[in-house]
Amino acid sequence: MFDQIDINQLRMACFGGIFLVMALLEVWLPRRGLRNGRLKRWPTNWGLIVLDATLVRLIFPIGGVGLALLAQEKGWGLFGLAGWSGGLAGLMTFLLLDLAVWFQHLVSHKVPIFWRLHRVHHADSEVDATTALRFHPIEILLSFVWKGAVIVALGGPWEAVLVFEIVLNGSAVFGHANIRIPERADRMLRWLIVTPDMHRIHHSVIQRETDSNYGFYLSVWDRLFGTYTHDPEKGHDGMEIGLGPSLTPRAHSFPFSLMIPFVNSNEQKRQGDDARGASTDS
Repeated sequence: MFDQIDINQLRMACFGGIFLVMALLEVWLPRRGLRNGRLKRWPTNWGLIVLDATLVRLIFPIGGVGLALLAQEKGWGLFGLAGWSGGLAGLMTFLLLDLAVWFQHLVSHKVPIFWRLHRVHHADSEVDATTALRFHPIEILLSFVWKGAVIVALGGPWEAVLVFEIVLNGSAVFGHANIRIPERADRMLRWLIVTPDMHRIHHSVIQRETDSNYGFYLSVWDRLFGTYTHDPEKGHDGMEIGLGPSLTPRAHSFPFSLMIPFVNSNEQKRQGDDARGASTDS
């Protein structure tokens, strides 16, 4: 059985490999031309990524896999009480964790206090591999609490939790990557997983597009719950990404990105109204 160090090393190795591949593909096969390049955006994005990872390790050193092991040892959770184990319990754990992440993402848009935090992710003026992990530290910590609670409540196999966390990180990077996938392949992949073209719509300044395509890995939840959008109104090359002119340009600053949750919400409402108005006028 892996110890906690081995698990962390495995997760980091998988994340690093996937990120490197996506970053190279963004150079070789870009989907959109970047108006704001990596030198302007990446220092802040990576600053948030490093800060988030450090805080999670300090505050929750046991990690999701550690919680799954603890739940199994104590007999906690739905599957533990039911005596379920093996492949079926692992598959159900994976699916229910993916649904839980989808639901958390939906709530982060619908509940104002959580949206304030989640705006940090959406304030990026472009969508690429680093956007996948650009989150406010408070949101990351709350996210871990939610995910940890679901892991304990399920009591599923720790191996399924490990696979889920690796897939979640990898699919988030893939889904945000600025890479071109042939249209036919994209259509086929979307029946199962979230593709970059599918998720990019979620980062549109147009409100109804932002309020769609919440999935990180499986695309089925958006189709099932009626939150799926197939194409952006202005096309992938013409769509505007971010939160509008008041927040997005300043989001390239690391200090301001940390302050976004505390910016007057009326400012964000005006930006939403402006975006909807621009969509109507076009």
